[in-house]
Amino acid sequence: MSQASHAELPKSVDPYRLAEQNSTLEGEIPLGALSRFREAVLGVDEQAVCRVRLSFYQDAQRRRIVSGELEATVDLECQRCMGAMQTVLNSEFTLGLVTSDEQAQNLPKELEPFLTDDFSADLWSLVEDELLLVLPAFPLHERAECPAREDLEAYEPDGEPELPDEPQKENPFSVLADLKKTKH
Repeated sequence: MSQASHAELPKSVDPYRLAEQNSTLEGEIPLGALSRFREAVLGVDEQAVCRVRLSFYQDAQRRRIVSGELEATVDLECQRCMGAMQTVLNSEFTLGLVTSDEQAQNLPKELEPFLTDDFSADLWSLVEDELLLVLPAFPLHERAECPAREDLEAYEPDGEPELPDEPQKENPFSVLADLKKTKH
């Protein structure tokens, strides 16, 4: 996505009219306004925004579609060192606009449904859902950059466990294995 500054993305639009007009919307959404997303991350800068580009159109079967791209920079908690790590979240998605569960079930498998009212769709909610979907399940610093690297290396000096140099002793239970093989 381009780094150019955009106006704030409208919160609500008529997606069906936009699809009929093959419209594209570009803008930003302040991350601080997305309460569910804000609770799911370690931190959001006051000025942080999600850059969004949404294209509305109709496919060959006259289904109304919205495809989009988004990008946001957030702080997540590294699950190795429990420290903050800055991460850039990116997503590309294609959704079918529907007004009922029945319409959603009739969409092809490659399209996820986006449930809307007849003349209104909450774009900020759509973007918030997509951001939540692209959050990594277990965010980790790169191993070389993680503050816990020294602790990890103490447990794994070469990355492989050391094998003892002693010769293998005979297992006292190997006799039982031989008995198990014979049938009576």
